[in-house]
Amino acid sequence: MIRVLSVASECAPLVKTGGLADVVGALPAALTTQGVDMRVLLPGYPAVRAAAADFDCVFEMPDLFGGPARLLAGQAAGLQLFVLAAPHLYDRDGGPYLDANGQDWADNDARFAALSWMGAQIGAEGAGGWQPDVVHAHDWQAGLTPVYLKARGVDLPTVMTVHNIAFHGVMPAERMADLALPDWAFHPDGMEYYGQASALKAGLMYAWKVTTVSPTYARELTTPEFGEGLDGVIRARGADVTGILNGIDEAAWNPAADPNIAAFKVPRGKVKTRRALLDELGLPEGDGPLCVVVSRMTAQKGLDLLLEALPGLLARGGRLALLGSGEPALEEAWRAADARHEGVAVRIGYDEAMSHRLIAGGDAILVPSRFEPCGLTQLYGLRYGTVPVVARTGGLADTVIDANPAALAAGVATGIQFAPVTAGALAMALDRLCDLHAQPTLFARMQRNGMRAPVGWGDSAAVYAALYAGMLPET
Repeated sequence: MIRVLSVASECAPLVKTGGLADVVGALPAALTTQGVDMRVLLPGYPAVRAAAADFDCVFEMPDLFGGPARLLAGQAAGLQLFVLAAPHLYDRDGGPYLDANGQDWADNDARFAALSWMGAQIGAEGAGGWQPDVVHAHDWQAGLTPVYLKARGVDLPTVMTVHNIAFHGVMPAERMADLALPDWAFHPDGMEYYGQASALKAGLMYAWKVTTVSPTYARELTTPEFGEGLDGVIRARGADVTGILNGIDEAAWNPAADPNIAAFKVPRGKVKTRRALLDELGLPEGDGPLCVVVSRMTAQKGLDLLLEALPGLLARGGRLALLGSGEPALEEAWRAADARHEGVAVRIGYDEAMSHRLIAGGDAILVPSRFEPCGLTQLYGLRYGTVPVVARTGGLADTVIDANPAALAAGVATGIQFAPVTAGALAMALDRLCDLHAQPTLFARMQRNGMRAPVGWGDSAAVYAALYAGMLPET
């Protein structure tokens, strides 16, 4: 049995802002079948502390970057967890990263340095009678873990996974001393980034292995267009970088047993689910496809492009339902679209149960992202027979088989890809969608293809397990 500590800032179902949480929450169960005992270290946000109310205290620190901290261990939500209880860092209203006004917490550097420090502590000395063979850090919030291990002289195998390279965790160089980070790490081949210190770069430089969440994203990160200033670092790591495709929790996303919807079979039951969704949203029936979007509302997600392409979809009898929140300007623009078009329904915020109903009831799910490391919503769409329309980038390119003439003739198409990522190309993709939707037999075949597509963790869990095993000494 290989013991792995997963260090992360969020984990479904306890705390979630995006796909990172889904991955961190799903991996432990997926890896169990591969002979891996994975435990997750999380910050003690209020919701996490509530779930850990009966956990045992297995380590105490009188002063961890400004206040006392305790490490709690126990089981919740089907996961073996370590929780860093540090009230001065985590016991506050707001989200994991942002305050109630939507601004970064001013002490995020200390909050996530503390998480990384504790990850290194568990890696070096163990906790509660358990010690990992490998430490697996996720995104910049855990990126300092390999540095803290190295500073302690501990040569423990480490993996750094980049879920989104756009966020670097940058701090002033002078903060390093406050956070017990070694001077020797601040140089161009270490964590120095244009005169500042980057937690993400630290993880990329000092982890034994680096993974990203899809093979195409791994290749994209070697280019200036997608590398966000770290493409040279990714190129330098060479063969140490692997793209491993994310999967989804097939138990949580199971159309035959989803408590949020009635069980259905495509296309018969899909018709009922679609009708119920239209009624819930107050949308009139149309001749075209009912398209759904479940997304953070940011420039990355391409929702401004969808606004430009929207009139063409509506003109062909299409309908659009959107669930999400994010940038105020985009929220306002979509509220205006809702008010202007009877065929558009917008719900600002996030509602997990509604996301299931949208994906179950829609004919198509739209993911027009400018970049997308992996993406999970297109996988949910495939699972529920909701045809994905996706930009040809990152994991979207790796998981959706475009309905080009060859794929249609072979009967293997599962969705529609478009490139370049522009409003014009998206509009043409939506036209293709409408054409396919107007051919019920062909469209139903695509839906069934999607529902048979592999979207779980089986293959990827085996790759992770092999990666961990490959870093351990032969016995």
